[in-house]
Amino acid sequence: MQIEDYIFGKNAVLETLRTKKRTINKILFQKGLHTDSKIEEIINLAKQNNILFQFAPKEKFSQFKEYSYQGVVAMCAPIKYKDLYEFIEHAPKNAKVIVLDGVEDPHNVGSIIRTAVCAGFDAVILPKRRSAVVNSTVAKSSAGAINHIDLIIVNSLSGAIEILKKNNYWVIATEAKAKDNYFEVDYTNSNIVIVMGSEKSGISKTILNQADYRVKIPMLMNFDSLNVANAAGIIIYETVKQNIQNQKNVV
Repeated sequence: MQIEDYIFGKNAVLETLRTKKRTINKILFQKGLHTDSKIEEIINLAKQNNILFQFAPKEKFSQFKEYSYQGVVAMCAPIKYKDLYEFIEHAPKNAKVIVLDGVEDPHNVGSIIRTAVCAGFDAVILPKRRSAVVNSTVAKSSAGAINHIDLIIVNSLSGAIEILKKNNYWVIATEAKAKDNYFEVDYTNSNIVIVMGSEKSGISKTILNQADYRVKIPMLMNFDSLNVANAAGIIIYETVKQNIQNQKNVV
């Protein structure tokens, strides 16, 4: 079994069991592990769903030593990705999507997915190439959030964005040299796509040219840039802020 078919850590395993978006085949617990409420819930859900689990000696976990597994490892079926057209067909009104253009650090991908879920986003789109694989590290970094959002893998980000634009999605791309600040764009009452670029080179020129808006996060000191996960969090929560304010104004 490949490492992508493992889930590490209490939160990630628990959220997978709760949502049932991935099939867990077996769960390993490290012997002598302190039993807390999360471990108890994992065991109870495993029993309810007839999932095999066992307590194994610490030596059994030596192959996972580079991962923060917290004494819990689940073996599961591969992630099921959403088809772009299927997503568009069933997307809610004023859907919110985040596109990651070449984000290669799995910790950043997981962190962005976690933030997107917390902010009520509906999908994350990643390219098949030039991107971190959605693996156990992404799952762990997302704290299981990958089970609460549609993940879409596409061969061409440019093609996917063109399809979204034809289906009434507004595309907002982040660019350090943009004229507009991220908070000067209206994120309410429309389908939106926020594009975040790679840690090294940002968003490709092709996708920048497709964007309806280019925005920046203003830097008050002469410093390079924010980590992509932090930058994504700032813009993602601007959409939350604007929607809350819009709802209050309507009332």
